[in-house]
Amino acid sequence: MTNPADPAAPTGPRVPEAVHRRRWAILGVLMLSLLIVVLDNSILNVAIKTISTPAPTGLGATQSELEWAINAYTLVFAGLLFTAGLLGDRLGRKKVLLGGLAVFGIGSALAAFSGSPGELITFRAVMGLGAAFVMPATLAVLMNVFEREEQPKAIGIWAGGVGLAIAIGPITGGVLLDHFWWGSVFLINVPIVLLALALMLWLVPDSRDPNPGRVDPVGVVLSVVGLVLLVYGIIKGGQLADFTDATVLSTIGAGLAVLVAFVVFEKRSDHPSIDVTYFKNKVFSAAIAAIALVFFALMGVTFFSVFYTQSVRGYSPLQTGLLMLPLAAAQMIFAPRARLVVDRIGNKATTTAGLLVIAATLAAFAALDADTPIWILEVIFFLMGTGMAHIMTPVSVVIMQALPREKAGSASALSNTFRQVGGALGIAVLGSVLSTAYRTGIEDKLGALPPALRHTAGESIEATLGIADKLGPRGESLVAPAHDAFLHAMHITALWGAGVAVIGAVVVALFLPGKPAAAQGTEEEQELSHTRS
Repeated sequence: MTNPADPAAPTGPRVPEAVHRRRWAILGVLMLSLLIVVLDNSILNVAIKTISTPAPTGLGATQSELEWAINAYTLVFAGLLFTAGLLGDRLGRKKVLLGGLAVFGIGSALAAFSGSPGELITFRAVMGLGAAFVMPATLAVLMNVFEREEQPKAIGIWAGGVGLAIAIGPITGGVLLDHFWWGSVFLINVPIVLLALALMLWLVPDSRDPNPGRVDPVGVVLSVVGLVLLVYGIIKGGQLADFTDATVLSTIGAGLAVLVAFVVFEKRSDHPSIDVTYFKNKVFSAAIAAIALVFFALMGVTFFSVFYTQSVRGYSPLQTGLLMLPLAAAQMIFAPRARLVVDRIGNKATTTAGLLVIAATLAAFAALDADTPIWILEVIFFLMGTGMAHIMTPVSVVIMQALPREKAGSASALSNTFRQVGGALGIAVLGSVLSTAYRTGIEDKLGALPPALRHTAGESIEATLGIADKLGPRGESLVAPAHDAFLHAMHITALWGAGVAVIGAVVVALFLPGKPAAAQGTEEEQELSHTRS
């Protein structure tokens, strides 16, 4: 991959002077847009326990409904990202950003007043639709307002914005849940959207690809249907604690078959949603795989860590948000500086080390118990954020600079598509591992309950504790077994996540470029430089 300092890279200014002068202000507006998209998921993580509480406090959502509340957003987001990137390249990125923000704001307002888990899932999907048009456009605009030599620094700050959102989200969510109803965690998006729209109209220039691709409706439908079937099958398997069930196997099989059909169709199409020829570049493919695998591991772990801090340790939503500060602080500190590490030791060493740190921190969750000193969790979160910062920044630069500048929307969309798909599968797979292990651990302790309640009580720790609370003194004997079963399930799930991160480390160690040499690059790098110029 061509390094920004490579003499083969084009050096002449491409950005108009008026845009160049306000580039940092534009980056601030782009980060505000990014902030609400990321903020929404990190706020929801803290609100999961409240939403699972029966009405009037919450919606009484089951564990599988909670997974769908997260994944409805993620799947629509992931399924439409690439089409959104292409539309941005074709129609203009500013127009697409404004439209995406408006839809996201409307979806947020509707989600805030949901009357049932089903309504919440539907409106979360609307929010995902809006977010799909925001995320790729932010990075595409960034690539068009910064000169090539400043792009790594700008992408580092952009990635640090993700860390800021991870910090602000849980704390904001905790404060809102302490003082207002659960829907306030969605309603807070609306004023931020209005501010972002006003600033964007004022500051952000429009840009587009002079030779955009045609939109590919068949590819979009196949990708969304395939992902939804696959994730539905995985979540259903966890809910039933039986992956050999005929419904589960047929749904997962159908999802995989549709995704295979999607790849075949894309290879033969003259205007594919995803240009599969990009993946012939091993460096590009390894960078994409690294993003998918790290979010697979992290999203799954974030899902169970909220239940650990709130259900087992007894912390409030606000305290849980504050506990996640070290993770966000590490990202904000190290993401903008990760490029300096890359300059010293190269992409391969930086990203491999980051993934090994992530694997070690996930494995450390397997050592946590109900009375582990809380500072140990804080150290784990800080190291996790440090590892993530040293993956996201170098990998984003590799992906964005692998394609010509006019294809920035496509490169950004590919990166975000695989990040979201990785996250959705992480929540589905690791959430299902958690559900299955929990049900196995608690089942023999539920014999005293009426048969109708046993299946519901075994779904999650929240379900068990909710039923124990309704039973009063008779239910107190269920609390300790519920905590023990959850901790055992969490330990198993954490080790699965650690294994996935190790696979990611092996992939990047094999295929990402090492420290850039001052001499001429490989033939592949020269070819990429020639394409860009």
